Amino acid sequence: MMSSHGAIGGGALVGRLAHVRWIAGGTGAGKSTLTEAVARRHDVLIYRGDRAEHDWLARSTRERHPRLHALRGAAPGQQWAGRSAREVFRSMAGLHGETAGFLVEDLLALPGDRIILVDYFGVLPRDVASLLSGGHQAVFLLPSPGFRQRVLTDRYADPQRARATWGAHEPEEMLVKRLARDALWDEEVRRQATTYGLRTVAVDGTRPVDDLVTEVADHFRLPPGV
Repeated sequence: MMSSHGAIGGGALVGRLAHVRWIAGGTGAGKSTLTEAVARRHDVLIYRGDRAEHDWLARSTRERHPRLHALRGAAPGQQWAGRSAREVFRSMAGLHGETAGFLVEDLLALPGDRIILVDYFGVLPRDVASLLSGGHQAVFLLPSPGFRQRVLTDRYADPQRARATWGAHEPEEMLVKRLARDALWDEEVRRQATTYGLRTVAVDGTRPVDDLVTEVADHFRLPPGV
């Protein structure tokens, strides 16, 4: 599994991304909620990776990004139907480093005079680690299984959202598969974070958001909040 940004980089790249902070990890962990709260308190910018993915599809090539490119024009739920959770997990572009290069390109095109928070699920500690000047620049949120199930069950209780994600496939069946796939992703995040000495934060819904904001902002060494 090779990262696609390796040839860009070295120390010069790390220096150019020294103003970037990463909030990644598992789905349903509250990354976007936390990112928004940190940005409000500390007046920093947000880069939303989920929104950028559509543009990445257009920029992807079959040779360099085979798994991402395969999603171009795919019908809702197509990548889930007829596959086991492990097969879906193994096909994830982020597992193979295919998203990292796009993240780097996008971040380098943004202003470098303010701190930027990256809010994105599909990047692993391995790929983030090579972009950091220190471990204080990244945190990976990992939700408890029960918390994630509650979040995703509520999310896809909206029929319109369920159809946009799963198409005509049975939402309950797809959600079970999604939860199993996400558990595999969490396991990989946790393993790699340990390997690269990067911080994880457990999320189970019992801590106030303000407490999490303080913990993450302190870890990021952000200037005092407004």
